[in-house]
Amino acid sequence: MEAEALKQYLADNPPTIVPLSIKPHFEALGDKEKLYAHCISTACFAGTRVVLRQLSPESEPIYDFIIALHKKCSGDYSALAKEAGLSADDVSGYLNYAAQFLGNLGNYKSFGDSKFVPRIQPGQLKALAAVYAETLELYERFKDAIYTGDDMGRLHLGYPGAGHVSTYYPDSPDITKDEITAVSDFLESKGLLPENTRVKKTGEGYEILIASALDNPSEQERDLKESEWTLDNGKKVKLVFGDYTKEMKTIADNMEKAKEYAANDVQTSMMAEYTKSFRTGSLEAFKESQRWWIKDKGPAVEVDIGFIETYRDPHGIRGEWEGFVAMVNKERTKAFGKLVESAPELIPLLPWDSAFEKDTFLSPDFTSLEVLTFAGSGIPAGINIPNYDDIRQNLGFKNVSLGNVLSAKAPNEKIPFIKDSDLAVYQKYRDPAFEVQVGLHELLGHGCGKLLQETAPGVFNFNEKDPPISPITHKPITTYYKPGQTWGSVFGSIAASYEECRAECVAMALSCDFNILSIFGFGDGTTDLSSEAGDILYAAYLSMARAGIAALEFWDPKSRKWGQAHMQARFSILRTFLNAGVEFCELEYKSDDLSDLTIRLERSKILELGRPAVEDYLQQLHIYKSTADVEAATRLYEEITNVEPFYENLVRPAVLRQKTPRKVFVQANTVERDGKVELKEYEATPEGMIQSYVDRAYV
Repeated sequence: MEAEALKQYLADNPPTIVPLSIKPHFEALGDKEKLYAHCISTACFAGTRVVLRQLSPESEPIYDFIIALHKKCSGDYSALAKEAGLSADDVSGYLNYAAQFLGNLGNYKSFGDSKFVPRIQPGQLKALAAVYAETLELYERFKDAIYTGDDMGRLHLGYPGAGHVSTYYPDSPDITKDEITAVSDFLESKGLLPENTRVKKTGEGYEILIASALDNPSEQERDLKESEWTLDNGKKVKLVFGDYTKEMKTIADNMEKAKEYAANDVQTSMMAEYTKSFRTGSLEAFKESQRWWIKDKGPAVEVDIGFIETYRDPHGIRGEWEGFVAMVNKERTKAFGKLVESAPELIPLLPWDSAFEKDTFLSPDFTSLEVLTFAGSGIPAGINIPNYDDIRQNLGFKNVSLGNVLSAKAPNEKIPFIKDSDLAVYQKYRDPAFEVQVGLHELLGHGCGKLLQETAPGVFNFNEKDPPISPITHKPITTYYKPGQTWGSVFGSIAASYEECRAECVAMALSCDFNILSIFGFGDGTTDLSSEAGDILYAAYLSMARAGIAALEFWDPKSRKWGQAHMQARFSILRTFLNAGVEFCELEYKSDDLSDLTIRLERSKILELGRPAVEDYLQQLHIYKSTADVEAATRLYEEITNVEPFYENLVRPAVLRQKTPRKVFVQANTVERDGKVELKEYEATPEGMIQSYVDRAYV
């Protein structure tokens, strides 16, 4: 591959480092609440090496190198440069890489799944390493993997059998997608949940590695009493406990300690189930923790921890480790509370009838949080969990908006693709518009909808003798979920992006309702596109269109593969805007290289053309999901997210030339002294980022 094409894989220079400010909200807690937060924060960060090992073989030794080098030089990189015979720019290139690495917890972008490599040359990196024997030894373990190399397939996460990288399938470079499917389907038939597993191919068959502190939990502690089977093809499938055993023990011990500081019996029960799950590998215990978590309404300290999101597994079913601890922002939460109260009246505004909607909207806890700790490969702006459909449909879920993530800004941030005439409105209203978007996306987007299921043989959650009429075909539905099937198992690798798209479309459709905008404090419910509420709506649509263009950074022309679920979704919504006609939305440019590319989006046509186009797309997304019509869904989604030559050859290069570094967050640590917990914050610099990890000695 030509050097020009490899430029996109270079680490950001510099990365956008911002502090995750939390001090006033943490200091407002009582001593017992601070101890509760501290124990769980420690447990969250104790999973750092779990994330690294889930990503790539070289991530953990690179991490160890970064930490060891900082300790050895005591953070004095000027002296280190002098001793290594390097320039300040050389060391700056290394530090920028180290900060981005720690911000993503690995050498692949958490938002995009593409590799990034240091801007410092291999010889210069070796010179840095060679200053100390310990760091030189670590360097030797990753020197051939940290750069791009000749194997271009390894620049992206994906199925190992297709030449990509995924340590969800460790030491198994030849394991194919078909093999992973067969093993995963077999385990699903046995009732084993996959989120805390990895799959290793062996000479005899497959080992299913289960994350647990214990390497041999008793039959009573396991979700399945059996632990070994033989497939029809003679291959053996064996459960192997104790993946990440050291880390899982630290995590379980801290969750058990957190019980001492729980505010109520619900939190005590929740901590007990978390502890059981992390010790034994039982995901049934984890599901029980989530049932308790839903009941923990409006806590002063909000937490969740475990193998949660499945975006990074190429098969879309195995979860990445993450955990968060946060404080409630009571003022912002009031608006979300009003949205929750209004939800039963708002859901019927969506383009499907009650047959495709839950019988009763399960009113969730919806809070705006200020994050103390978010351990994992990246920090989202909002969360809607748990992801288990049986819990969501029968018990409910929680929504959180992460306020200090939303408000974190880099100085002098560039904003490409927005017209000069729109810039003032966009800059003023993009944050409140995004908060509206997050609220609608998480609460109503992920929270709405019914999966039509045969819940057990011959038992249905709909009238199978007189099936609902599809608003798309105008005929009775013919597909539904069979016993044991889940949304994830049926839709597989497209599930994550498809669901994000559905939720985004719900938000785009409902943000056109001025009564909803008034819930957030914008306007009085009167439909007036020239009002402040109209500015919010316009900024929301502009933001989505701009995100759709920027999404092309996350599409790889070689593999013809999208690397990020949300961005694939946003590209499809941009296409939906454009398909509504030039009267509504158009990409404008005069230069041959599209260096002046901007979005023209007509504010006056949002309600007339934009909303109907979004609702038509949303209806298809929703009905296909609700009825398990994976064939129609795949056809629809692959067609609208197909990157045609215009976008590949003209728009994408323009995007890459103007891309802005994604923010990485420096997080505080908590320190316990004499039964009291103190907060330690760090400068928003590469050195500050590294020091924050050095101070987490347990990782």
